[in-house]
Amino acid sequence: MADVITRDMPIGEVVEKYPQTVPVFLAHGLMCFGCAIARFENVEQGARAHGIDVDALMKDLNAAVAEQPEETES
Repeated sequence: MADVITRDMPIGEVVEKYPQTVPVFLAHGLMCFGCAIARFENVEQGARAHGIDVDALMKDLNAAVAEQPEETES
């Protein structure tokens, strides 16, 4: 299965679509997901700006999304 979250996705979009990623961002020390720039800055840019390991962050973000059971339409 391909990663759901990619490096080029805006941080704000990730948090909006996948709220379960908030603890992951916090655990990695990326706390600016609520600021205005998060709408425009992508995950990789935000991580690099804060000295965060992008690969580790991406792995954990996608793991958090994979753990979330998919909603099915009835």
